[in-house]
Amino acid sequence: MQKQTKKRIMAVAAASALTLSMLPANVYAEEAKESFSIGFALRTANGSYYAAIGDIVKAKCDELGWECTVLDANNDTTKELENMETLVASDVDLIFLDCVDPSAATASQQVASDAEIPIINLDSGVDDMSMQVTTVYSDNEQNGLAVGKYYAEGLEADYEISAILLSGNTGSIAGTQRRDGMLAGIIMQRTGCTEEEAWKAAEEMEASLVSSGKASNEDAKFTITGQGWGNWTIDEGLVAAEDLITANPDVNLVLGENDPMLMGALTALDNAGITYGKDGTVKLISAADGSKDGYDAIKEGKILAIGENSPVKIGELGMEIAQDILVNGTDPDTYEDITMTEAVAVTEANVDEHYDYGF
Repeated sequence: MQKQTKKRIMAVAAASALTLSMLPANVYAEEAKESFSIGFALRTANGSYYAAIGDIVKAKCDELGWECTVLDANNDTTKELENMETLVASDVDLIFLDCVDPSAATASQQVASDAEIPIINLDSGVDDMSMQVTTVYSDNEQNGLAVGKYYAEGLEADYEISAILLSGNTGSIAGTQRRDGMLAGIIMQRTGCTEEEAWKAAEEMEASLVSSGKASNEDAKFTITGQGWGNWTIDEGLVAAEDLITANPDVNLVLGENDPMLMGALTALDNAGITYGKDGTVKLISAADGSKDGYDAIKEGKILAIGENSPVKIGELGMEIAQDILVNGTDPDTYEDITMTEAVAVTEANVDEHYDYGF
């Protein structure tokens, strides 16, 4: 698991010495003794999540009086490489990269590395971390764990969980981390086992999912009766959920690897005449993202919990690191490979606090 094999630092804004986002805009301007130029090779602007990352970086640069150029790859690795070459030719001081593909990103990073321009990866991890300052993203595993525990803590001891799982796309590392986090959280809460034991049990369920599309943990009274692929979207989440509900009419839990797919599942449940939410038959939880629509669904009692994967917090943290390097002169090599935002399960109790960090 990532938590055991990768060095990482937890970046909690309230405790971080780099907490620039808490400062007024005029303080940003005062601290920026000189102007810098920032490039952002964005994987796509066609999607509110990705667009929000680009927007927050641009806004923070504007506050600092820095130049910022955001180039859209439109999910095309060839275009991404061209964009990186354009930014390097423009002689920017630092580049943010939200890559299209973790393997193809090696060529994109190489262009900037050869020009000795620091690279900070935002949101998307890369296979080759040797050329980066760090990769900034949310803690998929711990977000999932927190969401799973929150769901399970309200269950009666003899309650039998019959779940369906909406996954993004096959081979997604983030997807695997998110669902395994939810599985581990449910198992940990229901059995009282240690977190280490819960992760091991989740890995066993993951192996079963890979081989058969189904999984169970007897001690936790927890069965996943089917897995569908919603490609991270509302529309495809709807189709996948409809198929799973038809095949598994006794479902009482929908697990999602992001909340847009859960929004599709809500429509599927409506179409099937199945009640859901706080007072309904079916409960819904998501390991990530935190769209405004998803948060509204929490307020309305339709979704129980969503793990916070905030593009706002990721963009802000990336800019804090950029300023630490460019203004404060911190050596880029001193950063860990992975820099994570704080893991949070957003629920009805704290949704107002986190709402503005949604997208």
